Amino acid sequence: MFDVIVVGARCAGSPTAMLLARAGYRVLMLDRQEFPSDTLSTHLVHQPGVAALARWGLLDRVRASGCPPLERAVYEVDDIRLEGCGRGVEGQTAGYAPRRHVLDAILVDGAVEAGVEFRSGCRVRGLLRDGAGRVVGVEGTRGSEPFTERARLVIGADGMRSVVAALCGAQFTAQDPRLTCAYYTYWRDVPAQFELYERPGSWVAAVPTNDEATLVLTYFPQSRFDEVRKDVQGAYLEQVRTTAPSLFERLQGKRPAERMRGTGDQQNFFREATGPGWALVGDAGHHKDSITARGISDAFFQAESLVRHVGERLGVPERLDEALRSWARERNETLREGYDATLAVAQLETHEQRLSLLRAVQSDPDLTAIYFDMVAGAESASALYTPKLLALL
Repeated sequence: MFDVIVVGARCAGSPTAMLLARAGYRVLMLDRQEFPSDTLSTHLVHQPGVAALARWGLLDRVRASGCPPLERAVYEVDDIRLEGCGRGVEGQTAGYAPRRHVLDAILVDGAVEAGVEFRSGCRVRGLLRDGAGRVVGVEGTRGSEPFTERARLVIGADGMRSVVAALCGAQFTAQDPRLTCAYYTYWRDVPAQFELYERPGSWVAAVPTNDEATLVLTYFPQSRFDEVRKDVQGAYLEQVRTTAPSLFERLQGKRPAERMRGTGDQQNFFREATGPGWALVGDAGHHKDSITARGISDAFFQAESLVRHVGERLGVPERLDEALRSWARERNETLREGYDATLAVAQLETHEQRLSLLRAVQSDPDLTAIYFDMVAGAESASALYTPKLLALL
C-alpha cells in the first residue's frame, strides 16, 4: 500500500509527487504517456515558477538543457512599447520556456530521485472506495495487464480533461465561456526576446526556447475558430504580419521547423479541489486560457501548497480532509485574481483607459518593471497604482 497515488506526471503531478516523497511519504506516480514526450503547451515558465524550480534544485537542469533565459521583455500595443524586465521573485528575474519534452522529463527525474515509484503507460479506469465511499486507491491497465493499487490519498494531476475528476464526480464551482483559439509553431534562426504584441482581436507572442528555436504563437477570438482552422497557416501568418510587423520581417525567407499545433478548446473553470480521499492539482482542478501563460507556475504553486497543508496529517483521515479543505480555500483565493485577469486579456479588446495607463507606465522604468511583474503573476494589479503612476495619469 502507498501513502499517495498521483495520476499524471507532468507539471502538476511530478512536483506534487516529488515533494510528498521528500516529506517522507511512499508515493506511486502513474501516467499513460512515456517520457520524454511532448504535449500541447505554450511552455513559458514565469518567474514565480522559476523560483520554485530553484527551490527544488531543478533550475540548473533547465539551464543545462540549453534553454535560454528570458531576461528582457517587449510588449507593443497601439503606439505603446514597453521594454524591460520585472523585479523578479526570490532573485529570479528571468523567465524560461523549456520545451515540454525537456521540462517534464526533468520533473519526472526529480520525482524518481526523491523516491517516487513511477509507472508510465498506465491508464486509470476506476477508483477504489471503502464502505463509506472514501477513495482508497485506483484500478487500471498497463498495456493489456490490469492492476489495482491502494493509498490513503489519490491525487488527480491528469489535466483539463481529468479522468480522476470525472471518476470523483468533481463539480465545477466556476465556469466561463471559451474566449480564444491558439496556434503556434517553431522557427529557427529567428532572433527574439520575450515579445508580446496586441491589437483588437489579435495577440501574438514570440519566445526563445531549446535548440535555438523561437516559439511564435497567435491567438484569435473563439468566434473565429471555424474560419481559422480552414486555413491555419494563412491565418497564422496574416496575424503575425498585421499584429507584429517587426517579427513578421524576421520570419521572411524562413520555414517553420515543425508542424503547426493549436486548439480551440481553451476552457476556463475551477472544479472542486478535494473530497474524501482525493484531491485535484494543476489543470485537473483549475484551468484558464493560456494567453497569460500562468498554467505551469500555478501548477507549481498548487503542488507546494498542497504538500504544505498535508504536512504530517496523511495518517488520520479526518485531519487529512480538514487539511485538504484548507488547501482548497488557499488555491481558490490565490488563483482567482489571475483567473479574472486572464479572462480580461483573453477578450482581445483594447480600451482607451488601459492604453492611457500603459502610456504612463512606459514613461517610467520602475513602473515598467512592476508591469512586467504583473505579466508574470508575481504582483497584483493594485501594486501598479503607486503615487508615481497616479501623478502621471
